[in-house]
Amino acid sequence: MSAMDTAVSQNATVAAVAAGAGSGGLAALLPEVQMVELLVAASIFVAIHSLLQRRTQGLPTWPLVGMLPSLLLGLRRDMYEWITGVLKVRGGTFTFRGPWFTNLQCVVTADPRNLEHLLKTRFGSFPKGPYFRDTVRDLLGDGIFGADDEVWRRQRKAASLEFHSAEFRALTASSLVELVHRRLLPVLADAEASGGAVDLQDVLLRLTFDNVCMIAFGVDPGCLRPGLPEIPFARAFEDATEATTIRFITPTAVWRAMRALGVGHERVLQRCLAGVDEFAYDVIRRRKEELAAEASAGRSSSDLLTVFTKMRDEDGRPYTDKFLRDICVNFILAGRDTSSVALAWFFWLLGRNPGVEAKIVEEIEGIVAARKEAGREVEEEELVFRPEEVKRMEYLHAALSEALRLYPSVPVDHKEVVEDEVFPDGTVLKKGTKVIYAMYSMGRMESIWGDDCREYRPERWLRDGRFMSESAYKFTAFNGGPRLCLGKDFAYYQMKFAAASILHRYRVHVVEGHPVAPKLALTMYMKHGLKVTLTKRDKTNKL
Repeated sequence: MSAMDTAVSQNATVAAVAAGAGSGGLAALLPEVQMVELLVAASIFVAIHSLLQRRTQGLPTWPLVGMLPSLLLGLRRDMYEWITGVLKVRGGTFTFRGPWFTNLQCVVTADPRNLEHLLKTRFGSFPKGPYFRDTVRDLLGDGIFGADDEVWRRQRKAASLEFHSAEFRALTASSLVELVHRRLLPVLADAEASGGAVDLQDVLLRLTFDNVCMIAFGVDPGCLRPGLPEIPFARAFEDATEATTIRFITPTAVWRAMRALGVGHERVLQRCLAGVDEFAYDVIRRRKEELAAEASAGRSSSDLLTVFTKMRDEDGRPYTDKFLRDICVNFILAGRDTSSVALAWFFWLLGRNPGVEAKIVEEIEGIVAARKEAGREVEEEELVFRPEEVKRMEYLHAALSEALRLYPSVPVDHKEVVEDEVFPDGTVLKKGTKVIYAMYSMGRMESIWGDDCREYRPERWLRDGRFMSESAYKFTAFNGGPRLCLGKDFAYYQMKFAAASILHRYRVHVVEGHPVAPKLALTMYMKHGLKVTLTKRDKTNKL
């Protein structure tokens, strides 16, 4: 064999060996390649299966984390609109499934039949429950909003007696005249004279805060003064409600750990609670000192805090300052936030619906004209609407109700079922199930309000020019059943008096380009406030 033949033979041998080695390497990689393919296929299957569940459950349900990814996406946009969209797809009720290791599992409903079932028919089976109480306890304590059973009944009874007393009604009327004419209107007059913008939501919050403190606790915090001074309590209270709301969308173990470590929104909450407590305990201390002085002088006062200060618990002992603090905070939440927030949305809606504003002004001017015809003097700048005149403002009442339908001051509320139940729509509820009823979404359901449900149309509340109320289970802005808001009549009077007093004198213009969106909190604050300018209303041309 020649040298050349030998070289060729050797090269062939080397190539064969190399080929054999390469074949063996690929064979060794085959199991890994197959594993990757299986993982990809499994991931695609899980994703498709989870997304297909949207049709039957309203949202994709992923392994381990459940519907949490959809919730997080909803929080990045408008939480309330996101809930509304899901409820529409699911016919008014859906079950939210959170991560398996959390308690973020609940039934969400906007069906009036279900609301009547849980708020009235089976009221005893749907308390606020321990989950709600534990979540809001740091802020609201054992106050009426989170209380159940006897603790709730005692507070409800005492507050009801006070709300319906002649002294309380007289106090609400007189204090409102004082606040609107001696504080609110001068502040608005200064804003109009300067031509600058003012945050109307902030102004209204100051009005209702001063009002609730005067009639509920017998103290005047003086929030609504020229220059609008910064009130630390007001800011602390608003931030505390926001931080408390975040707990409802955070696994309990997580926010409790954050509280223990003092980080994140829990750190904010603890700081704000210190401000809330400082104000509340100072109010209680001063009220007790005043009551002692009044007793020595043979005088007496009539306000909610005085009533509870004189009450005794089931063991015959006076209520502790801690419990009185909870009373204060709960009634501030009820009296400060709800009316002011509703009025802010009302004025924003008027800016988008000038025809509605024109009809309200026409109604107000008709009442003023009737007073003139009766031979009574009317001084425009000092005009104070009388209670019987406020009562006759039917269209204004309808316009405020329509604003509350679209933007309820409390957008969602919570219950917990204590025994197995079945909703009228067929939804099965196991013992311990948390139930969220979405008032914001109810106002946007065609099945409840018709195809024009998103339109601001006060006429839907009128029959032959008279206001006609709707079922509390269709219009739930003031709750329903045994927990129907005690201050409903007062809230309407307060809103009508303030709105009529403003609209009679001023046109309110929302600043062009001002962003308006709801804030995630216990009550539906506007996230960026409501920046407005004011112009005096031309008496020869009411528009």
